[in-house]
Amino acid sequence: MVCVGGALGSILRFWLGSYIGSRTGTRFPYGTFVINVTGSFLIGLVFALLTAKTDWSPNWRYLIPVGFIGGYTTFSSFEYEALRTIQDGQLGLGLLYVALSVCFGFIAVWGGVMTGRAIP
Repeated sequence: MVCVGGALGSILRFWLGSYIGSRTGTRFPYGTFVINVTGSFLIGLVFALLTAKTDWSPNWRYLIPVGFIGGYTTFSSFEYEALRTIQDGQLGLGLLYVALSVCFGFIAVWGGVMTGRAIP
């Protein structure tokens, strides 16, 4: 389940990151930013739903949050891109990227949990 979910999440991450990058350019890593924020929302939503529904198979936990969302999110890419931005002499832009990613990611995971809890 982890393998299947991870493969699908990785494919979506690659496609979406490439698509966003081709539209916005690479000065700021918008693709990774969008993926991290939406992945944070999704993991909050899914864990809230899985926690509320006790009759779901444990395999869903391995397939969706561990496999799919784990393959989809790009936190290690985020860290590397932030470092490279700072190393390239763009300290302000690199720090802005870190601050926005952490703040919006946190807000997104909270929003996912709240949305998941609101679904009957």
